[in-house]
Amino acid sequence: MKRMLVGFSDHDIQELDALSSIKRTSRAELIRQAVSLYLDKFKPIEVADEAFGLWADKKEDGLAYQQRLRQEW
Repeated sequence: MKRMLVGFSDHDIQELDALSSIKRTSRAELIRQAVSLYLDKFKPIEVADEAFGLWADKKEDGLAYQQRLRQEW
């Protein structure tokens, strides 16, 4: 595990201290969890790469499919 020097406001430190007391965990662990959650939520667009080629095995043209669906509205 690597270490980083990060600055926090006094208010954020107080909030982290209060939460760490409630959860009975260290401030550092709370920060690690918060960073992990943030990174999971805002992952780079690699997920979009998985979508390329999804239509390759379809028999119908994508635009024709879209127009057919919109006619149902």
